[in-house]
Amino acid sequence: MTRQPGRDWQALTSIELRERVTSDTVALLPMGAIEQHGGHLPLSTDHDIAAGLAAAARRRLADDFPLLVLPAMAVGASDEHLSFPGTLSLPAEVAIAVIEAHGDALARAGVRRLVLFNAHGGNKGVMEIAALRLRRRWGMLVVKAHYMRFAPPEGLLPDAEWRHGLHGGALETSLMLALAPASVRRECLAHPESRGETMAADGGRLGPEGEAAFAWLAEDLHPGGVVGNARLASPELGERLVAHYAARLAAVLGDTRAMAIDDFQARPDSR
Repeated sequence: MTRQPGRDWQALTSIELRERVTSDTVALLPMGAIEQHGGHLPLSTDHDIAAGLAAAARRRLADDFPLLVLPAMAVGASDEHLSFPGTLSLPAEVAIAVIEAHGDALARAGVRRLVLFNAHGGNKGVMEIAALRLRRRWGMLVVKAHYMRFAPPEGLLPDAEWRHGLHGGALETSLMLALAPASVRRECLAHPESRGETMAADGGRLGPEGEAAFAWLAEDLHPGGVVGNARLASPELGERLVAHYAARLAAVLGDTRAMAIDDFQARPDSR
């Protein structure tokens, strides 16, 4: 029986990889973080969510979809959480260089379509810079997909929780109850109120997110480093959220494959 290699980059041989890459091959790099998430969620929360949603999305694709899944980038840029034990963080330029190095390897292998799939807010800035550099250097299509920015499902959580439960709230806790339930310390679920929620109630325009956002450390939002109502979380809600975000990511992968990029050329002054 002929062995059919899977979609995991690291499971292929170099020869299999060379034979598999085509003009519409899409590479997927899940990106998370190892950082504090209060007393109820593990340090691996963002990594687990990125890898779990990526796995759920790939199950939605046709067997012949030309997808290559890179090993997840577990440690990201988490400077906003460094005041708390356990947080691992790459300096911004190092994180940018790591993303670029993945892109360089893809380009050498002939892959020109890359989806960066992110589950950690602190990675947004470094992704922007790295993606643009790869576009310029290799003529590569680099899609920056943050599940937190996908249109949320309607009616599953209160509007205030979507807006203010930024870290360790109902969203992340529900996803973890679906993806890694044994890791959730259910006896520690709480509802720490965010400074952003208080400011909004007072009619202020500034906040940690939104049209006029201030730079924040986790302890600026709440002394415990987490915000949001984790008590609203449930495994059932988590399963619905996983299905929703996996479907959105699968659609993004399909759009990335279909996008015409013949006019994407490397710049002559790029390395």
